[in-house]
Amino acid sequence: MKLLTLNTHAWHEENQLEKIGQLAAFINEQQFDIIAMQEVNQLAAEEVVAEHDLGRYYTADPETIIRRDNYAYVLLQQLDVDYYWTWIPVHSASQRKLDEGLAILSRTPLTDHMYGHVSQLQDYNNSKTRKILAVQTEQSGQPVWLVNGHFGWWNDEIEPFRQQWDEAEKLLEPYQDQLLFFLGDFNNVAEIRGEGYDYMMKQIWHDTYTAASVKDDGHTVVKSIAGWEGNARNLRIDYIYANRPVQVQSSHVALNGVNGAVVSDHFGVMAVVDI
Repeated sequence: MKLLTLNTHAWHEENQLEKIGQLAAFINEQQFDIIAMQEVNQLAAEEVVAEHDLGRYYTADPETIIRRDNYAYVLLQQLDVDYYWTWIPVHSASQRKLDEGLAILSRTPLTDHMYGHVSQLQDYNNSKTRKILAVQTEQSGQPVWLVNGHFGWWNDEIEPFRQQWDEAEKLLEPYQDQLLFFLGDFNNVAEIRGEGYDYMMKQIWHDTYTAASVKDDGHTVVKSIAGWEGNARNLRIDYIYANRPVQVQSSHVALNGVNGAVVSDHFGVMAVVDI
């Protein structure tokens, strides 16, 4: 199974349509089975997409509205594979009134779902409001849950990571008897001891990067970006976890200018896993 996670920084990028085309070309080349994307945005005032034009869209939240410029919807129009997909909004972003959310694409049908707030804040107009999105599908003849999240920072004074992670664990507890993959932007640096990464690793989770037989340096942020202003070092903050030991053939940074074009302020992570 081939997985990709990417914080898309959607509609905040220059030359956004060109970069969506570059991302589509990379996905078409790599033929991913699963894609999780964070910061998947749409303009709140854009035209609504009719239900019959949504393709293999899976409704996780019946109140969700997909608009014409929804980043995932625009991307899907350029993909060779007719992916099953879903998207939920999490909070409003920027003065442009963007709906910012989480999207999951899968080659195989989506059969169940779960989502919920992991932040104490549930104010849609506050950018610190956070959710996770989980969907069930089938891979290699067995059910698999795919979880997508975009978390806050370890030392955030309003929404610290630890309480968000504890809430995510509570939401996922009923599903832990099945294989779960948790993909996303966790905003916690793997190389910093005693903070978010170590806290996650004390739980049931297994980092596919450390388990991989073949891997690179794993760094997905290499400059100053939104949320990491003034950063001058390489950071590994985007991950693909499994809730049990799995055999990982490889883990590589994607969309970094070497392995695919740069399409976001984050690079992506791609992993090949045997299940």
